Amino acid sequence: MTLTSISDTERGCNKKKIITSFFYNINSTIPELAKELNLSIPTVTKLVNQMVEDGILNDYGKSESKTGRKPSTYGLNPQSGYFLGIDIKRNHVNVGICNFNGEIVRQDFGILYNDQGSPMDQLNEICQIALDFIKGSGIDKSKILNSCVNISGRVNPTTGYSYSLFIFSETPLTDIISEKIGVPVCIENDTRSMTYGECLKGSIVNGERNILYLNLGWGLGLGMVINGLLYEGKSGFAGEFGHISAFDNEILCHCGKKGCLETEVSGWALHREIVANIKDGKASLLSQNIENGESISLHDIVDAINNEDFLCIDQLELIGEKLGKHLANMINIFNPELVVIGGTLSTAGEYLIQPIRQAVKKYSLKLVNSDSKIICSKLHEKAGIIGACMTARRQMFERT
Repeated sequence: MTLTSISDTERGCNKKKIITSFFYNINSTIPELAKELNLSIPTVTKLVNQMVEDGILNDYGKSESKTGRKPSTYGLNPQSGYFLGIDIKRNHVNVGICNFNGEIVRQDFGILYNDQGSPMDQLNEICQIALDFIKGSGIDKSKILNSCVNISGRVNPTTGYSYSLFIFSETPLTDIISEKIGVPVCIENDTRSMTYGECLKGSIVNGERNILYLNLGWGLGLGMVINGLLYEGKSGFAGEFGHISAFDNEILCHCGKKGCLETEVSGWALHREIVANIKDGKASLLSQNIENGESISLHDIVDAINNEDFLCIDQLELIGEKLGKHLANMINIFNPELVVIGGTLSTAGEYLIQPIRQAVKKYSLKLVNSDSKIICSKLHEKAGIIGACMTARRQMFERT
C-alpha cells in the first residue's frame, strides 16, 4: 500500500489521523496515539503495524520509562513521500521540496521568469522551472504526493481557482498546473501560506494562538491565525488588508480602485516615491541607477536602507507610520498575541519596525496593544517555500 492509496473509509481516515498526529508530535507511542485520537489501543496497534509494514511509519524502538514495560516509539518514515512548494513572486519563483517529516531537503530562490509574456507563457515557464527543479532534486516524481503553488491575491484553495492571476480558462488552475507538471496540485494565497510556514517552522512563534502576519512585499497582504486555526474566510479571500479604503488620493491600485491602503503602504509605493524623489533631485545611493535608466528592486532599496541611505530610510519610515496606524485598528479588533511583519521589506528590520510600533501605540488602545508583541519574521523569503510545502502536506491529509 502507498500513501496515495489510503482510502476515505473509516480505517483510512484513522490512518490519516495518525499521520497528522505525527506532523506535530514527531514521535509517539501507541498508548499516546490512542489517547490523543480517542481510539482503542488494539485498533491503533493494528493500524500502526500495517503502516510500518507499508513503509509509512518507522519503529524507533523502546522509549524511556521509569517503571513498567517500555513501549515502542513510532514516527513517520521521512522517505515515504515528498511535497513540492512553488512560491510565485513578481518576476521570479522560489521552489522547494520537503520530506514526509516536513524537513526541507532542497530549495532554490530567485529563479527568474519573463513576467512580460502572456499569462499562459508565464505559467508554462513556471511549470518548466518546477519540472527542472524536480529533475535536479534526484527524487522520483512518483514519490511527490502533492504540491502547492503560492499565488498573490484572491485564491480559493477549495475549488482550485485563482481570481487575480492566470485567469484564462474555466478549468481550475490546479488541474491545469497538475497536467503540466505531472503532480497533484493545490493553490494557496501567498500570504496565508507564509503565515502557515511561520507558525510551523519559524522560531518566533512559541505557542501563540492568535497571530496577525503582514506580508509587506510589492503589495500588502494579511494572514490571520485565530484560536490556533488559519483563517481563510468563506471562499478563501480573507486577508485583503491592502485593499481597504484608506486614503483620499487619486492613485489607481492594481485592483482597479483608488485610495487602497496598498497605494501608499507597499513596496510598490516605496519604489514609486523613492524614484520620484530622486528625479526631483534628492540624493540617494540609488541615484546613479535611476539616472542610468536601470530598474531597481526591493532588495536594492533594502540594501540602501541598511547602508544608511537617508532618502530610502525616510520613505520607509513614512510607510511604517501609515501601516502602524491601520495595524492599530486591526489590533483593536483582533487583540492578537503576536504580530509578525514579513515579506521583503521586513529585512529592513528596526528601520521598519520602530515607526510601526510607535504608530500602534499612538492609535490603538493601550490595554489592547499591551497584549500584542510586534516583531519581524526570521524566515523572510523562506516562509513562502516552507508554507507551500507544509500546505501541500496539510491539504492531502488534514482537510479530509
